[in-house]
Amino acid sequence: MIAPATATRNRPSREPALRTEGLTKVYRTGAVEVWALRGVDLDLYMSELVVLLGPSGSGKSTLLNIIGGLDQPSAGKVFFGGSELTAFDEDALTDYRRKHVGFVFQFYNLIPSLTARENVALVTDIAPDPMSPADALALVGLADRLDHFPAQLSGGEQQRVAIARAVAKRPKVLLCDEPTGALDSETGILVLEAIDSVNKELGTTTALITHNTGIGDMADRVMRFADGKIVDVQTNVTRKAIRELHW
Repeated sequence: MIAPATATRNRPSREPALRTEGLTKVYRTGAVEVWALRGVDLDLYMSELVVLLGPSGSGKSTLLNIIGGLDQPSAGKVFFGGSELTAFDEDALTDYRRKHVGFVFQFYNLIPSLTARENVALVTDIAPDPMSPADALALVGLADRLDHFPAQLSGGEQQRVAIARAVAKRPKVLLCDEPTGALDSETGILVLEAIDSVNKELGTTTALITHNTGIGDMADRVMRFADGKIVDVQTNVTRKAIRELHW
């Protein structure tokens, strides 16, 4: 099981894992333009955990999709280490996603006919230096559920399998889009503990989207979005233990 998170930790490196410059995304339907991002400049530092807050339509998910290599901006640049992602072709982006990025979404996307271990093995079988599925599931507190099928798991357990699958390839970056959105508060706490454990134990740079402002207290930094822009950045001197969060 995951040990309770401590309230303090070493500060993350000030070296950016991901950086954006003037990131802009415009969706066009006929003569209608929707500006999802408006010139976003952003650094995500190595090993830090950042919570992204803001109303629906403020640009959070669009940002994650672009820095995760799932979408291209209309303008601006994204850098991963010393490489410009926005100059990559589709093959290079696929390689980037496969080797360096883990995704966790609100819906678990597990294959019903496969056990927890087998769902995680889908990633480890193609990763260059993976954890074993058993180790990845133990990291998220599911060492005793390896051979259970999704239908035999609770919603929170399924989400933790999804997290194990995302991190089993040892990604440099973990991107979580509303991972607790479909869960009650107690189950959500277990999922956040899993994400927190991954960030601390593996040093994975983590960005987490949520509508729940209280979750911001678990982060190194909180970024608030509105109308496609970052309108406020708050740095937490200490990170609260997950069970101290107010929902």
